[in-house]
Amino acid sequence: MPRSAEDKYLTVTAFQRRLNAVMRRLPTQTLLETTGRVSGQPRRTPVGGRRVGDAFWLVSEFGDRSQYVRNIKADPRVRVRIRGRWYAGTAHLLPDDDPIARLRALRSLNSVAVRAIGAALLTVRVDLDAPGSR
Repeated sequence: MPRSAEDKYLTVTAFQRRLNAVMRRLPTQTLLETTGRVSGQPRRTPVGGRRVGDAFWLVSEFGDRSQYVRNIKADPRVRVRIRGRWYAGTAHLLPDDDPIARLRALRSLNSVAVRAIGAALLTVRVDLDAPGSR
């Protein structure tokens, strides 16, 4: 029996909420830190993606419905932890980018999962600040 997009979203987000609580604690997990649009508190989300030059690329599996995307819309200043090191940057939502092609370019296990469970994919690029620029 096919599941509706809403059922899929609710099921996946419930699972991710539990998994993310564990993943955030792993020192090698890539994290995206946004500022909560309501609370103003830092919000850390485990993400998959890849650094390419001075940018970090990722694809949100639920587009505008992802909490971190909503936080980026309110305040695009973010931090990304890559291999245990934090980088400040500015996030850009790229609705005109082809997220499927972007996932192919990122080539990771996470990319496969995002394609399998995602709906309304959205590309996000974080332009990383030069070291010492803040």
